[in-house]
Amino acid sequence: MQFGFDDDQTQLRRLARDFFTDRSPESTVRQLMMTEEGRDPAVWAELAQIGLLGLNVAEEFGGAGAGLTEVGIVAEEAGAALLCAPWLASAVLATGVLLHSGDPTAMKEFLPPMVAGERIATLVLGLGSATVDVGALGIRAEQRDGTWRLDGAEPYVLDAESADLFLVAATTAEGVSLFAVGSQTAGVSVTPQPPLDLTRRFAAVGLADVTARLIGEPGRAANAISRALDEAAAVLAMEQVGAAQRVLEMAVGYAKVRFQFGRPIGSFQAVQHTCADMLVEVECARSAARYALWAAAHEPADLPVAASVAQAYCSEAFVAVAGANIQVHGGIGFTWEHPAHLYFKRAAADRALFGGPADHRARLVDLGAVTVPLQR
Repeated sequence: MQFGFDDDQTQLRRLARDFFTDRSPESTVRQLMMTEEGRDPAVWAELAQIGLLGLNVAEEFGGAGAGLTEVGIVAEEAGAALLCAPWLASAVLATGVLLHSGDPTAMKEFLPPMVAGERIATLVLGLGSATVDVGALGIRAEQRDGTWRLDGAEPYVLDAESADLFLVAATTAEGVSLFAVGSQTAGVSVTPQPPLDLTRRFAAVGLADVTARLIGEPGRAANAISRALDEAAAVLAMEQVGAAQRVLEMAVGYAKVRFQFGRPIGSFQAVQHTCADMLVEVECARSAARYALWAAAHEPADLPVAASVAQAYCSEAFVAVAGANIQVHGGIGFTWEHPAHLYFKRAAADRALFGGPADHRARLVDLGAVTVPLQR
């Protein structure tokens, strides 16, 4: 079991870090998060040009033919930079659903333009859950006169405003099915939702008698969606690790230069203990996240457990480290002008994105990984 990175992966990390440092500095993040669109189309085009939108997509569909480990490496750097872009929604979640759909025709049609940055996709599914809950799906589908029609709504869809392709999880008579719907199709409505984290957008998606295209076989999408959610949870864990690492560096850097009573505050034991606790949280989170990526690549049967362990730990670790960073900075850490609140809000929003820590601990019980819900 090897969690380290080889030379090619190390070079990928440098590429991603240099790109995000240049194209997603704090000033740009603050500018984009206050715009209506919440992203820069030029940056999205550049992400496609350097191959970061299709790392785990086969070469026959225009991708790099790499794996989820490479996706996680980019996610770690994107998290550190608080990237304002629908990368998680399109390049990870929607791409994963298509790759696991078992529909080569749909993959051939949709993946190449997504990898090229010409199309943005998202999964229309009630997020906030660790698994696919059939009873909680807000959209139903039925076939009338040989055409599939969708009705219903989902209140929180990741980056729905930016997407021009919706992959919709809907309940049918056969079970959970997956459908493709263009965002401009008649009967589709997209209503922005007020976000806690301005760097990541959500919207309500409504479908009123919308014509849709079936992807895969009717009633067979639950496993594909579940696998894609687990992979996205592992990638999100790496993103959380990257952001938490940046927050740790922020706190340690400030503790070295902020003087109080004639000495740097980093020399005080209370601050030292706080920074040491932050380091432990970050390193433990990194181990959990990297194991989830390893499981996705080498032991897919272990991925549900590994992904839930990663999310249960990394979500809380990021929140804890982001909160401690504010405390280390004292009064300035509570101000709008300081970036500490940007990371804290991202941490709070990420904690609920693919199910909260309690949801994932309960899932571990259901999977038989533990006998009682774990508590931190």
